[in-house]
Amino acid sequence: MARNASNSTLHKAKSSKSDEFYTLFEDIERELTYYKNCFFGKTVYCNCDNPKESNFFKYFFKNFRTLGLKKLIASYYVPNSKSLFDEYESEHGGYIECSLNDIDTEITEIPCKLFNGNGDFRSQECIALLKQADIIVTNPPFSLFREHISQIIRYNKEFLIIGNINAITYQEVFNLIQTNQAWLGVHFGRGISGFKVPNHYEMYGTETFISSNGDRIISPNNCLWLTNLDIQIRHDVLKLTKVYSGNEDLYPKFDNYNGINVNRTQDIPMDYEGAIGVPITFLHKYNPSQFEIIQFRKGNDGKDLSVNGKCPYFRILIKNKQPIKAPYVNSSLFA
Repeated sequence: MARNASNSTLHKAKSSKSDEFYTLFEDIERELTYYKNCFFGKTVYCNCDNPKESNFFKYFFKNFRTLGLKKLIASYYVPNSKSLFDEYESEHGGYIECSLNDIDTEITEIPCKLFNGNGDFRSQECIALLKQADIIVTNPPFSLFREHISQIIRYNKEFLIIGNINAITYQEVFNLIQTNQAWLGVHFGRGISGFKVPNHYEMYGTETFISSNGDRIISPNNCLWLTNLDIQIRHDVLKLTKVYSGNEDLYPKFDNYNGINVNRTQDIPMDYEGAIGVPITFLHKYNPSQFEIIQFRKGNDGKDLSVNGKCPYFRILIKNKQPIKAPYVNSSLFA
């Protein structure tokens, strides 16, 4: 079915305080294909994951030997004094720990240990588990994304997590990207096919469907993977085919910054040496060896970057570190 891009789905989830979006197994499998060499000998902690529902936990449990994991931990939160596990009626969250000796059993046979508290990832009990871990992999509550990523950075952990595309605009997240402490993963936007939601969740808009096995799926098309795991694809050079010299009318200058506006990443000119304002989606193609990130969104006057009095949606100012000089470019080849 058609999937019209929209932010409304997750905005409504946030306003209704619902963070029960479960990542689909196929999306996890597709992304994790690029990181298989990152997990050998590591302890993975899924710190926002009910093992009964979490496809993150299921993926790592299934691929424990292939990835060469040392340990797998998953912990869950119990809201409103009700357990996420139907068979438990408890006011406590809980966690599961798996080693190599556990993976030949069924998940349901692995004992769940209860916390004294509710299993909030910010609790001291969850932080104690986090300290044991090497890599955090999860889909954190979008409403708590800032706190989740800040905690990971505070404890100097590797991570691979899912967030809303607008997380790029958070100052904390943008600073991490600008200082090369975090970057976007492989799949992005429509590359993340959707999320399973519980039965009580209202199905909003046209980006929803019921799967063949009865799961309720919402496809917002506006999510990303954020990570600090280094993989080869992030070093791929973005091929530039456009030329500024002779096409200046296509690249208007900002009113409040000495730089040009570019509406699409593929239109970045190869020969421009100054500041270039690009959409936030550029970060999906960002190679720190090829480009420098100057700043986010604001011009010299502290206001949003504008062109002829109008502000395009959030722009990132970048600079090409290796521009090709105009005299060596035949612009007719790139018309």
